[in-house]
Amino acid sequence: MSLPYTGGCQCGQIRYEIRAEPLTLYVCHCQECQKQSSSAFGMSLTVPRDAFVITQGQPKCWTRKADSGREVKNWFCGDCGTRLFHERTYSPNTINVKPGTLDDTTWLRPVGNFWTRNAQPWVVISDQMLNYDGQPDDVHLLWQKWIQQGS
Repeated sequence: MSLPYTGGCQCGQIRYEIRAEPLTLYVCHCQECQKQSSSAFGMSLTVPRDAFVITQGQPKCWTRKADSGREVKNWFCGDCGTRLFHERTYSPNTINVKPGTLDDTTWLRPVGNFWTRNAQPWVVISDQMLNYDGQPDDVHLLWQKWIQQGS
C-alpha cells in the first residue's frame, strides 16, 4: 500500500485520507467497542492527528465518557451512521480511525488486544500479539510491535 490511504462511510457522503503511516492497529474487546461495532470487538488504527484529513462531507460528533472517565469524541456519518474515527482528549496528537472504513483493508494486521477479560468466549486471542486484560498504561509497545511487524 502507498500513501495516502483513503476511506469513507458506507453511503459515500464522507471521505477521508490518511497522509502518514499509521502508528499501530489493535483490537478492543471492551463492552463499549462491542456496542459501537455491533460485534464482538472494535478495531482502532492509530494515526497522527495532522495526517488525517476529511476530503468530502462533514461528519457529526457524539461525545462519551470512557470507563477511565476520560472523554472520547466519536465521529460518524450523519446520513448512514458509519463510525469513522475517535478523538481522545487525553491524546490530542493522535486519532483512532475505524479501519473497516478504509477502501482497502487487506493489509491490516492488528498487533494487540485490549480488554481481553471482556472478550467473547469464542474469540481466539493469539499469544503472538500484545494482550492486555484491560487498558494498557503505555501504548508505545504497540507502536514498536507495529514497526517490527513491518506494517
